[in-house]
Amino acid sequence: MVEVVWLLVSATLVFMMQAGFLCLESGRIRSKNSINVAAKNISDFIVSSAVFNLVGFGLMFGASYQGIFGTSDFLFGDQASFSSIAFFLFQMMFCGTAATLVSGAVAERMTFVGYLAITIILSAFIYPIVGHWAWNGIYQVNSQGWLETLGFIDFAGSTIVHSVGGWVALVAIWMIGPRLRRFDQGILLPQGSNLPLSGLGVLLIWLGWVGFNGGSTLSFDKSVPHILLNTFISAIWGGIASTLLFYSLYRYINVSQLLNGVISGLVGITAGCHVVSTSASIFIGLMSGIITVVGSILMERWRLDDALDVVPSHLFAGVWGTLAVSLFGNLETMATGLSRWQQFQVQALGVVSIGAYCVIVSVVALTLLTKIMRLRVTHEEEEQGLNIAEHRATTELIDLLNSMHYQEDQADFSKHVPEEPFTEVGQIAKQYNQVIDRVQQEISERDQALYWFKESEMRKSAILDSSMDCIVTIDGEGNIIEYNPAAERTFGVLKRQVKGANFITTFVPENERTGILSSLETGFSSSDGWLINRRNHFQLQRGDNEVFPVEIAITKVVNEQGSFQEFTLHIRDVTRHVKLQQRLRFLAYSDPLTSLFNRTYMTERLEHALQQAQDTHQAVALLFLDLDKFKIINDTLGHKAGDELLCEVSERLSRVVSESDIIARWGGDEFLIMLKHDVCTSRAERLANEILQQMREPVLLAGKPVKVGTSIGIAMTEQLYNAELLIQQADMAMYWAKQNGRDNAKFFEAYMASEVTSRFQYEQEIKDALDQQQFHLLYQPQVDTLSQSIVGFEALIRWSHPANGMVSPAEFIPIAEESNLICRIGDWVLEHSIATLSQWQKECANALPIAVNISGRHFVAEGFIKTIETLLLRHQVDGQLLKIEITEGVFIHDMSQCIDIMGALKAIGVEISVDDFGTGYSSLHYLKELPLDILKIDKSFVREIGDQAEGDKICEAIIQLAHNLDLKVIAEGVETQEQAKVLNRLGCYIHQGYYYDRPLSEDAALKLLKREQHTPDEVKVP
Repeated sequence: MVEVVWLLVSATLVFMMQAGFLCLESGRIRSKNSINVAAKNISDFIVSSAVFNLVGFGLMFGASYQGIFGTSDFLFGDQASFSSIAFFLFQMMFCGTAATLVSGAVAERMTFVGYLAITIILSAFIYPIVGHWAWNGIYQVNSQGWLETLGFIDFAGSTIVHSVGGWVALVAIWMIGPRLRRFDQGILLPQGSNLPLSGLGVLLIWLGWVGFNGGSTLSFDKSVPHILLNTFISAIWGGIASTLLFYSLYRYINVSQLLNGVISGLVGITAGCHVVSTSASIFIGLMSGIITVVGSILMERWRLDDALDVVPSHLFAGVWGTLAVSLFGNLETMATGLSRWQQFQVQALGVVSIGAYCVIVSVVALTLLTKIMRLRVTHEEEEQGLNIAEHRATTELIDLLNSMHYQEDQADFSKHVPEEPFTEVGQIAKQYNQVIDRVQQEISERDQALYWFKESEMRKSAILDSSMDCIVTIDGEGNIIEYNPAAERTFGVLKRQVKGANFITTFVPENERTGILSSLETGFSSSDGWLINRRNHFQLQRGDNEVFPVEIAITKVVNEQGSFQEFTLHIRDVTRHVKLQQRLRFLAYSDPLTSLFNRTYMTERLEHALQQAQDTHQAVALLFLDLDKFKIINDTLGHKAGDELLCEVSERLSRVVSESDIIARWGGDEFLIMLKHDVCTSRAERLANEILQQMREPVLLAGKPVKVGTSIGIAMTEQLYNAELLIQQADMAMYWAKQNGRDNAKFFEAYMASEVTSRFQYEQEIKDALDQQQFHLLYQPQVDTLSQSIVGFEALIRWSHPANGMVSPAEFIPIAEESNLICRIGDWVLEHSIATLSQWQKECANALPIAVNISGRHFVAEGFIKTIETLLLRHQVDGQLLKIEITEGVFIHDMSQCIDIMGALKAIGVEISVDDFGTGYSSLHYLKELPLDILKIDKSFVREIGDQAEGDKICEAIIQLAHNLDLKVIAEGVETQEQAKVLNRLGCYIHQGYYYDRPLSEDAALKLLKREQHTPDEVKVP
């Protein structure tokens, strides 16, 4: 009865090992998987015990079939004796222990269902079979397993229990693979979430081992104390050995290895605790601790992820303990009849055969299982944690830890961890959130400061890299610290080649180095050499020893304490600048085209000459020359021909002026000649005549001889020693020469200035007249002499001056044409004419067209077509009611531009007539090319009809030309009956002039238009 009680007590102690394994595993893995661990530990004991009850006990302890497996005692329990029941319970605890070992090895990544499947396979087909081989005889007196018959000894299961669990765990580890990021570079998974709990678990396992080894005697006899002593001694020295070895390798105490050492000491002594001495137990424990540390290192190297070091602690230590039986066991006590070597062979055979069987069955079973189920959780589930992924289970603490782990993994502290009020965990979470808020604030401030710093550094780096100047930083010895890309380009040496080299000895010419080194010793503050915070003009040498001019500015950098740090040299290569200065010095006083002096030089010399003349009471004469119609040459022959002309003019002028005179190109086609010696009116006049004579000679341009006239203005000092005023006087005189027929010279006289001023005032009055609505339009009828009817009107502008009365267009139009005022006047006439047409459309059944004169400047101005289109659209007037009259001078501009503008006008129905035909640049070429509609015979030709025979012939030629070109022809200025008859005889039937009617006001023209439409049969013309 005592044996039964001892066996039941031992079974209870072994059962406590399940609690120990649960605590050990829960503490060694991450908290997000703790519930899964608890569920697996309890489930594998339940499942393994159920399977052991159904088939395991029978396979292990039933009547032996050839020493391989049992064939009786299945579904244990019916009609069993109380001693058999005690033995069954004891062995059932052993089976649960073997199954539990696999759980720890594959923790945190294996599916719950997959693990239970492995537990069933281990409990049904692995552990009972190998247990039958070695232990069948302890239950069946007359039946033994095949290893047992050979003398194999494994007292409490170093191999049968622990190595079996270790072999299955090794196969599962190998086939399932490591945990996520287990072997990533720089990733170190934590030793555990609760190592104190793991420590408690080891102590519980240690206590349970009392029943594990002590109960294996199956009786409470005098050997039990010795067995327990050996068990404790081996565990103690296993822990010591593993700790000392790990510390010697890594210089710190690893708690996990301490716990593993204790367990490996327990596993190692289990096989022979009943037959070895205490001293042998110490050695077995020491070796077990060493084996588990070395095994852990090897598993790491082999990239086999064993979460609880099951393989080193149970498999490797179990193999060692089983072999140690033959090495240290008392042969007489073992009573196998074998020598020590023979015993070793038997022990080794048992280890190998059991290991081979476990591996083969495990591999086959796991391979089949992978085909029907998923053994490993997904990466997402592993990241989430098996508590939630497998069991949908969580706790306040787990939620808190998960939130904290998320913050740790993602470095995201923007969200608070969940707070449950009125609980300890909630209080911890609240305090943690407060800490995180404070930390987040500090991090934010630090990040902001860091951002500003990086932004500043980035900006400095961008400035440094993009600077066109060389920026070189040197220390107090002159050694190069920093060297930007511009310096690389300038000096022809890369940064990596010169960094750390001495700047002065590398880039300063040899004859200057001593002085610059002395200057450096004084911090560039001595009068010799370079000076700090100054522009130093110097010469440096490039990598190829080429010396070049530079400008160097030096700044000093100190730290916050004010101590010296470094010098920064801002170096600018001024080679191009020096060359440019030389070039500019040459160009400053020279005209690049003609090689004459330029405006700047002439101004300086004129001021100097006038100062001398004032001091010596001498005279200075100034000739202002301007080429006549130079713009026409540029427009017709091109700018190249214009440049050739200017060069020819400069050569001719140089031939006639004396050496003492100064000639300069003032700008464009203007030249100035200053006479400062022997100055008198006759000499100035003589020189002007010589110049005019020279310029009258034809110039060959583009293969054609061209005559170019010159207008010259002459000004002389008469108590006037102001250069600007003298130039103005010469300019006015030149303008007066142009106004008086060109190709002549005029001396300045006082009235010229007043005349120019008057013209300027006149321009201002024209502007005011536009703004104040002083202009109005008159409409002169155009008569068809065949039908004796009016066919249109010409709009004529008049100026009602408030002081001068009615001003003729002949007075103000030429002045307006010299400025942009002519365009404003043209726009005003267009707007009022089209508005009149709009009114006529409303008042009369059929409105007649109005012709509007447009200047050449206005015709080619930008926006001309757009203005007409806008006005026609605004007033709802058909384009066919508007006619545009232009003079022949327009066509000296770009012909293609004129064609484009006329095409746009034709597109909106506007007819185009050439006004004053025959008085300008008449050319059959433009008449053929341009889309014209009407030719208007100038009144100067009409006036000569009857008085001079040439007048009739000219009119006849123009009319015949128009008919040949299918153009309408209108004669203007018809004032007599004779002129009208001759024109009709020559074929021109549309007339305009005083003979028919004077220009009419808008109201008078409207009345005439209405009368014309109501009395169609009345004779309307004289």
